[in-house]
Amino acid sequence: MKYIDEYRDRDVARVLSHKIKDISKKPARLMEICGTHTMAIFKHGIRSLLPDNIELVSGPGCPVCVTAMEEIDRSVKLARTPGVIVTTFGDMLRVPGTDSSLDAEKAKGADVRMVYSTFDALKIAGENPDLETVFLGIGFETTAPTIAAAIRTAHQNHQVNFSILSAHKLLPPAMDALLSGGDLGIDGFICPGHVTTIIGTSSYENVVTRYHIPCVVVGFEPIDILQGVLMLVEQIEERRADVEIQYTRGVTAKGNPAALRIMDEVFVPCDSPWRGLGIIPLSGLAIRQNYAAHDARARFDLEVPRAKEPPGCLCADILRGVARPVDCKLFRKVCSPRNPIGPCMVSSEGTCAAYFKYSD
Repeated sequence: MKYIDEYRDRDVARVLSHKIKDISKKPARLMEICGTHTMAIFKHGIRSLLPDNIELVSGPGCPVCVTAMEEIDRSVKLARTPGVIVTTFGDMLRVPGTDSSLDAEKAKGADVRMVYSTFDALKIAGENPDLETVFLGIGFETTAPTIAAAIRTAHQNHQVNFSILSAHKLLPPAMDALLSGGDLGIDGFICPGHVTTIIGTSSYENVVTRYHIPCVVVGFEPIDILQGVLMLVEQIEERRADVEIQYTRGVTAKGNPAALRIMDEVFVPCDSPWRGLGIIPLSGLAIRQNYAAHDARARFDLEVPRAKEPPGCLCADILRGVARPVDCKLFRKVCSPRNPIGPCMVSSEGTCAAYFKYSD
C-alpha cells in the first residue's frame, strides 16, 4: 500500500484487494486500453495488490504510440514545406519518424510549435494570415470533438489558412481487431473513462456480444482501478459478459450527444493504419468533403514511402499486448526517455515510459 497515499484510500484499497483475492479463482488476463490507466497502474503499484492469477496487460491506449510511422513522416514532410507552421501537442514532437522528428526539424529551423488546444492553433493561423497553419489531429474520441469544433469555426470565419492533418483513432474497432486475432487470451477490458464520456457504453456492446468479453469503464484513481478489476472478476467468475460503469461520476450510457453530433458533422469514419495492428476498417476519422478546405491531406502533397519499424524496437508487439518492454533488447540499454527509439518511450502515456519510470 506504500504507493497509495491517503490513509482512507489505503483502507479501501486493502478491502478491495482482499475481495478480489477471495472471489478470483480463475486465471484472468485483463487489458487496459488507456494510457492514463497504464501510468496509474504503475504509479500506484496496483499489480502488487492483485493475486497471481490476475494479469494486467497494457494495450493500444496511447494515441501517440499507435500513430503509424507514415503519419509521423507526413508531419515531418509538412514541417519541411515552406510557408507552413506545424502545430501539435507536446508528445508528438519527439516521436521518431523514418529519418527525422518534428523536434529535429524545429532545430533545423522549421516553424513547429507546441500548443495546448486546437484553438491555440487556430489563433496562430489568425495571427499569420500569409502562412499556412496545420494542426496534427492525433488522438482518440476524447480530442476529436474539440478539433471538429475548430474546423467548423475556421470554416464559418472563412479562415482558409488553417487545416488539420487528421490521424484520429477510434477505440472500439481496435478492441475488435485485438480479439479477432484470437491469440491474446484477453478475459476482460478495463475501458477508458475519458473516451467513454464522449461515446457512451453502447460502443462496446459489439465486443461483449461477439466475443463474450466483459467490459468495465473505469476511472483513474487507484481505488477506481481496483474496483474496476473487482467488477471484471465478478463477471468472469459468474460467466457473465456485460458492459458496466465503475466511473459513474464521469460516464453515462449515452455519452455526450453534443460532442457526438459535431464529430459526425465534420468527420466520417475511415480505414486507418495503427502501429502494431495494421489497417483497421473504419477505425479512423477523415474530414468530410464539405470541410475539405481545412483538410491538410487535400491541400498538401503528403505522399511518403512505406515506413518500417526501427530495427529491434518492440513497440508494435507491446501495443498488441504480446510483449512487455522488458522483452525488448533496446529497453534501458539503448532506448530511454532521453533517447527514445519508439513512441512507447516518448509519450507520457506510453507503456515503455511507465515501465522505465516505475519498475525496478
